[in-house]
Amino acid sequence: MTPPPSKPLADAPPSGERIAKYLARAGLCSRRDAEKLIGDGRVVVDGTVLDTPAVKVTAENTILVDGVAVDPPQKTRLWRHHKPRGRVTTARDPQGRPTVFETLPPQLPRVISVGRLDMASEGLLLLTNDGELARRLELPATGWARRYRVRARGRIDDRSIAKLKSGIAVDGVRYGAIDVVRDDRTSPGANQWLTVTLREGKNREVRRVLAAVGLDVNRLIRVSYGPFVLGDLAPGATEEVPPRMLRQHTGATPTARPAHAPAKRRATKETPTHAHRRRHP
Repeated sequence: MTPPPSKPLADAPPSGERIAKYLARAGLCSRRDAEKLIGDGRVVVDGTVLDTPAVKVTAENTILVDGVAVDPPQKTRLWRHHKPRGRVTTARDPQGRPTVFETLPPQLPRVISVGRLDMASEGLLLLTNDGELARRLELPATGWARRYRVRARGRIDDRSIAKLKSGIAVDGVRYGAIDVVRDDRTSPGANQWLTVTLREGKNREVRRVLAAVGLDVNRLIRVSYGPFVLGDLAPGATEEVPPRMLRQHTGATPTARPAHAPAKRRATKETPTHAHRRRHP
């Protein structure tokens, strides 16, 4: 059944939160993607197609995305996942490549990634059911360090290390301070291992800045993201961050679904459920 054309909601609740934030907290997508869904006319609230994100909703409203009801937001949760090489960090890949989300435990709720790792990278990937938390943890303003173990072909000297620590511009993109520590200055062979720490996480940042100083990265492992570490988590494994640790490090206050709000059928996979588009160093 085709929804009626967009019109003002006659009985929109005066309280509640904006629809884009609500959809993000429900784990459907980021707030930015939610606003795009609204602009595309794919979000319906109580039978009305929205054309603006300036609408407040609560769990009492019936919210559809692409014709499918959206569950109310659940308590905020966070998981550590050990991403193996050879998988992309997106819900669906147009090229048909395997994705991270295809192998997650079936009992997990709808989740999105905190940033990304590209197909050739591996290591710690944070997952959450709260798009608002994901966006906040991605921002450089958090001040969280992202640390990587990097194997690269070539040699880096003290001058290049100092250059990276002061920030560098590559192809017109300015990158902030990057700390590089050599594991062994006298290691034999064409490759050397480095520990690289940064706080921005721009698109393919590690590979690009190291290429700019003559290094060819052939293995990249994220070992920590802020206070959360990969540790001995096995490749492909997923483990939930304890609620107390989540509150301690993120300030997230888990909010359970209201008792009067029944569970609703999930949005379809055609919705940008898991996809994050920004960071994959």
